[in-house]
Amino acid sequence: MSGRARLMWDDAVSGYDFGDSHPMDPVRLALTMGLVRAFGLDSAVDVRSAKAAGASTLRLVHREDYVAAVRAASVDPRAADQSYGLGTVDDPAFAGMHEASALIAGLSVGAAEAVWRGESAHAVNFTGGLHHAMPGGAAGFCIYNDPALAIARLLELGAERVAYVDVDVHHGDGVQAAFWEDPRVLTVSLHEHPRTLFPQTGWPEETGGGAGEGGAVNVALPAGTGDAGWLRAFHAVVPELLADFRPQVLVTQHGADTHFDDPLAHLAVSLDAQRAVMASCHELAHEYAEGGRWVALGGGGYAVVDVVPRSWTHLVGIAAHAPVDPESVIPSSWRDEVYARTRQLGPARMTDGRTPSWQSWDAGYDPADRLDQAVLATRRAAFPLRGLLA
Repeated sequence: MSGRARLMWDDAVSGYDFGDSHPMDPVRLALTMGLVRAFGLDSAVDVRSAKAAGASTLRLVHREDYVAAVRAASVDPRAADQSYGLGTVDDPAFAGMHEASALIAGLSVGAAEAVWRGESAHAVNFTGGLHHAMPGGAAGFCIYNDPALAIARLLELGAERVAYVDVDVHHGDGVQAAFWEDPRVLTVSLHEHPRTLFPQTGWPEETGGGAGEGGAVNVALPAGTGDAGWLRAFHAVVPELLADFRPQVLVTQHGADTHFDDPLAHLAVSLDAQRAVMASCHELAHEYAEGGRWVALGGGGYAVVDVVPRSWTHLVGIAAHAPVDPESVIPSSWRDEVYARTRQLGPARMTDGRTPSWQSWDAGYDPADRLDQAVLATRRAAFPLRGLLA
């Protein structure tokens, strides 16, 4: 394995643009790459682009008729077929939609290929993580499901065990659906409870089907969960599953929308806790994945100035084995870029000033605590199916 992490980037990802009034502003991607450069992390990683996902790659997950509908809407957005989820409030059609979406998918597939082939132990595509797209439809700001495509490509290349851990505030429903009956893939999602947030799936009882029974694990967190609860839930579920499954590759999705400033959800997680989970994913990859193979993706995140660029810059630094000190002062050059692009003032430091901590599940649980109830529901539903104690 190469010791140099790979960062997938192409300026053309800014073309994934649903319009000025849409919360998923592509400026979050440009600002993240700007902050990566401001901290000199671009010299600590191998920055590469990749070919857009072609028809044969997209068919690994998506139906041909759906891809044809995306192509048609990309040429004439006014004629988008809403039966495929295109041209809706969540997923407005825009010119060049297919090309931009296929590029992001191609970057995630390229990250997976680099890790599988040993060109890099770790690869990051923070422009990806679009986990809601289904085989036959767009959903939740997602046109093509790049995490599922990356995993499917790993399987095509010969992988027999791939673990996917999703810590976005929204359930990773599209990835779960793609591998619902596939015992080669373990999907784990920690998200806000479906009673209070889109896509209203991700209940603990969703555990996979057929040969894949026990291959889907869902932790439905109560609204308002903060750092201590979020970290407790992660550590009560994820390490034990990975220790049992022993994946050849670990794929993780790091939506930044768990943050307390995110306008579209109701968790209360800090940037510092997000960074702690990224570091844990890195450690788990080295401990349980073959050769430390780790593909790390972005995802949601709609506090596009204050949260997303800092969160994913930490992700790049961790993957590069060059972590950014949370107390670091953010370079003034980047804050100038923020103001020039958004007329907002950027954050001053790489921390929210929190010191994340949590209580280990091994120390016992409180049956009256809502967070502990959520963790216990997950363990009782999924762990026995994998031969693990609840």
